[in-house]
Formats: sequence, C-alpha cells, structure tokens
Amino acid sequence: MKFFIAGVMQGSKIALELHDQNYRERLKTAVSKAFPNSSVYDPFERNKNSLFYAPEAGKKVFLTHNRMCGTEIDVLIAFVPVASMGTAIEMWEAWQNGAIILTISPLTENWAVKFLSDALYPDLETFFQQLDSGEIARLLEKRRPRVTKRSLEDYENLAKDSNS
Repeated sequence: MKFFIAGVMQGSKIALELHDQNYRERLKTAVSKAFPNSSVYDPFERNKNSLFYAPEAGKKVFLTHNRMCGTEIDVLIAFVPVASMGTAIEMWEAWQNGAIILTISPLTENWAVKFLSDALYPDLETFFQQLDSGEIARLLEKRRPRVTKRSLEDYENLAKDSNS
C-alpha cells in the first residue's frame, strides 16, 4: 500500500516561511510501524528547501505531487490544522482517483475537509490512537484502496436527496 503525507506547509502565511513540519516524521514513523509492508511518501522530506526553488523547479514539484495523489497512491493522510490550498488540491486529486483520504483536522465544517475525507480525526493524538487500535487498518481493508475512481455523477442522487 502506498501512503502520501499531505499537509499544511505555507498555509496562509504571507512571508516566505513554513508552518512547523514536525508532524510529518511522527506520521511517517507511526504509519510505517502500523503498515510495515507499505511505502510512505513525504513530499517535504524530499523538498526541504522548496520555498527557495526557482519558479520552474517549484512548479514541477507542485504539479508532480498533485499527479502522484491522482495516480500513484492508495491512501492520503491530510494534516490540516489550518486551511491549506495545496493540501486541498492533493485531497481532490486523491478523492477523484479512488484513494482513501484520512484527514486530521479540527476544520470539520470546511467543505474540502468534510466532503473529501473518508475518515476525519480532530487531532494527531486521536489519529495515532485509531492507528494503534487497528481501527484505521480495518477501515482500509473494508474500503480496499484504489478499486474504483469516484466521480461527481456518483453523487448526483445525494444532491437531489439533500434538496428534498
């Protein structure tokens, strides 16, 4: 199984700076322990100086990561303590292409978080508890990642039902 750690990097910061990225190593370690035969890709680990990339290099990394979420992964773990446009795009790409999206966020009413997540955890501690208990493994087994692509047409009936 292939995991991708998505999460806030710049968020809404105006200056050329990042949010704390320590959550990534914690997630990678915990997921690797829970799923030892899986791979865990952390885009920040391979691009620590991305804020200072030349425009073309930055664009290539950005678009490559979005493509990966749409074509190469089974599970996207999205850490969204604050709004993140990049993470929202990665979630959308993963959702469209049938990957499971596990979101760690207090933003439970944000539509990208709410409607693209297969499971939503309010914080890292809750996520780690669910990982340790085997609940996430059961969810992944039940959902069988990347079996089918999703489309908006699949959800037309939901929209009709909610307007009734």
